[in-house]
Amino acid sequence: MPFFDSKVSKFLLDDLGGTQRNLSAFITEVRGLPGARLLNEVTALGDSGARFIPGLEDVVISLAGIFDDTATSGPDAVLGPLRTHTSAVDFEYGPEGSTTGDVKYSGTCWLAQYDLRSRVGSLVEWTASLQVEGAVARGAFA
Repeated sequence: MPFFDSKVSKFLLDDLGGTQRNLSAFITEVRGLPGARLLNEVTALGDSGARFIPGLEDVVISLAGIFDDTATSGPDAVLGPLRTHTSAVDFEYGPEGSTTGDVKYSGTCWLAQYDLRSRVGSLVEWTASLQVEGAVARGAFA
């Protein structure tokens, strides 16, 4: 079983115009995928233990990274305008990279939060939360 260093991970997100942007060079952390699935309890009188049925997925992707305002491709140019965008955008995440056959998690999401952080003696950093709409798909890069 191979192991992978996070340096090969890829995160791609559509910008306001629907162009897929690779934000990997600016991201220091990706959390939340493949994400939580709600379980609905259906335990009844007489059951010897709790019982559940699967419910909806409720996935929030958390991103953190280094600020860059490069026109069209920097994270601020991509994430900033998505704060007020009126439709969800597509994302792709490759924890082991994006080479053909690598695992890919993908779906559609809304930018729920985008925050910048400036602190004396540190790089300008950002965090973002993406609320997935629908379900996260697991597949492979082609």
